[in-house]
Formats: sequence, C-alpha cells, structure tokens
Amino acid sequence: MAPNLEQTFRWFGPSDPVTLQAIRQTGATGIVTALHHIPCGDVWSRAEISGRIKMITDAGFRWSVVESVNIHESIKIGTADRDQYISNYIETLQNLANAGINTVCYNFMPVLDWTRTHLDYRLPDNASALRYHAPSLAAFDLYILQREQAFNDFSPAQQSVAKSYLDSLSASERELLINTILAGLPGTDEVFTIDEFKVYLEKYAAVNEQKLKENLSYFLSAIIPHAEKLGIKMCIHPDDPPFAILGLPRVVKNEQDLTDIVNMYPSEANGLTLCTGSLGANGNNDIPGIINRLGSHIHFLHLRNVKREPDGSFYEAEHLNGSTDMFAVMKAVIDEQIKREKTGRNDTAIPMRPDHGHKILDDVNHNTYPGYSVIGRLKGLAELRGLELGIKRMLF
Repeated sequence: MAPNLEQTFRWFGPSDPVTLQAIRQTGATGIVTALHHIPCGDVWSRAEISGRIKMITDAGFRWSVVESVNIHESIKIGTADRDQYISNYIETLQNLANAGINTVCYNFMPVLDWTRTHLDYRLPDNASALRYHAPSLAAFDLYILQREQAFNDFSPAQQSVAKSYLDSLSASERELLINTILAGLPGTDEVFTIDEFKVYLEKYAAVNEQKLKENLSYFLSAIIPHAEKLGIKMCIHPDDPPFAILGLPRVVKNEQDLTDIVNMYPSEANGLTLCTGSLGANGNNDIPGIINRLGSHIHFLHLRNVKREPDGSFYEAEHLNGSTDMFAVMKAVIDEQIKREKTGRNDTAIPMRPDHGHKILDDVNHNTYPGYSVIGRLKGLAELRGLELGIKRMLF
C-alpha cells in the first residue's frame, strides 16, 4: 500500500489563536507556516528560521512546508529593482535549506492574495463559510473603485445587478465589503485603502497576462537553478479565484497555465501546489485529469471544496460535499503515489492540508484568520483522512 499522505495543518505563528497544542489534537504531524512578521522581500535570517523551527519541534511537529515565501511586487511587475529582490529570495532559500526545510509554496497573484467578498456567509446549519459573490465584486469594481475599464468587463445586465446590490447595502456593509476585498496577505491584518490599491493598479497598467507570464518565467529562470542545488522543491499555488479580477491579470488559472509553468524551467524543483478549491471555482478545470497529467510535478496538496453558482459566484462547501468530486481527486492522488513508488521516487507521502474550514461549534468564540478555524479544519482533515484510507483499503 502506498504510504499515507503527510497530514499537515497551517499555523500562522505565535500570534495565531489556533495554538500548536490545539493542532496536536487534530492528528496532523506537520506544520505549514511562514515568517509572516518579516516584510515581503526581506531576507529570512537563519536565526529567525531556527527560532520558528524550535517552536514547532518542541510542540511535537516538523515544519513540513513553507507557505509562503511571498514574492515582491517588483518581481511581478518587472521593475529595475527586481534582481535585488530575487537575490534576497535566493538567500532566504539558502537559509531554509540550511535548516532542513525543502518545500516552498508561493503564488504569483498581483497585489491581492486570495479574494472573497464575504467572510461570514451562513449556511443552512448556521456554519460560517467564505464566499465569492460575483455581483458584490462587480459592484465594488464598477461603483466603489470606479475603474474605468470595468464597464467594458461587465455586461449591461451584470452592471444592473451590481448596482441594485450596491444600493441595498448600508454604509457599514459597504465598508465591510471594501475591507474584505482589499485584505492583504494571509497572516497579516493589512487592508489596502482605495487610493493605495489604485496606485498598484497604475503600476500594473502595462502588465498584461503575457507580460506577467514573462516576469514569472524570469523569476523561475533565476530561482530554480539555486533551488535544484539546495534540494528545495518550489510549488506555485493557483490563482484564487482562477480568473482575472479588478483589471489585474492572472496566469495560474488552469491546466494550460500549469503546463506552461512547469515548461518554463523543466526541473523537479519547479513544481505545483494542487489547490482543489482555487481550481475548482472554474468548472472547466478537470482536477482529476490535471493530477493524472501533471501529477509528477505536484509537491503539495490543498484539499477543499467549493460550491459553484451559475453567475460565477461560489462558496466554500464541506470538504466532501461541493462541486468538486473529492473521491475522484483523492483516487487520482493515490494513483500518482503508486506511480512514484514504481519509479523509486522518495516523495510518495505528499504533504496535504485541509484548506480552509467552516466556523462551527466553539470556533465562533475565537477570532481566527478567515478560513482557518481549528474545528472546521479538523472536520475536513478527518473526512479526507477517512476518504484516503477507504480508497487505499479498496485498492489494496
């Protein structure tokens, strides 16, 4: 039988209301974290890395995956100072490798990380979920951000729905919508102002999808040779949501993008994070097929589910109960493990974490990072663990 996937849990560091002691009770053995307090673009020192490792190992875990060493906007935009930030990135990778950490997740999404419009969407059982509501995003883009090009991006019918939605909101609800959409990087409390965000839009004015891909290729060509020598596996995270928003390009949206990326610099060190939630927001993404065809490049698994709606909206569903067939996904992952065993690879126990989770039960009494309550993710991990075991017992 193929070895179990490595069960991991994301932890945002000492300030995370979800403690390492609580995570021990989930059954996870690995921690996924980052040095969120270090500004994006700065070098992670060996001392900072060692300090975080000690916290994690003292609690009975190993630091399995770094998520994320964030990429400075200068690299994404392609400005003159990008080489300095790439040099800093390489130094961080060297320091991580020196500490024995060899899997690094990152993304190449411009300005914003994953984007939602609602952080407390109530399901019929009153569980709280994250939601992307397409009319809300359109209302923000058209009538709050007032991006001129937005009127070409949305049909008259979509504009009308968006205007009606905006008119239904109170002043406080509008403010909440703005703050939700313009939230900064995970692990921080940063929220952009409208004016700050408009400055970034100006910086990206000349960066279309093709240019962003060229800048990603430039980054990989500089980084991957060093990652190879260091024994580090880089794994890019798909865009969330997997389509352009707010006039910003996206280049990690679908199977073609993923194929392009692994071909930019063919190497075991240039790999993928498979996020079933991000890719699953687009019904055209055949996730089991992506695993079958690109599985050898997958170094990290984010397993969650979304329920898609006809207008492009979606909300985060239970891990086994959404628009994505999680049985087919897990079966494809196990097939990939079998392939790796047959070819003698030593990375069959792919790190997996339950990505996001509903706020349920006692979760509601804790101010955790959106999507990262402990009991909701424990429920997801238990379901995924059982699904994996069931399929493996069936096969073997």
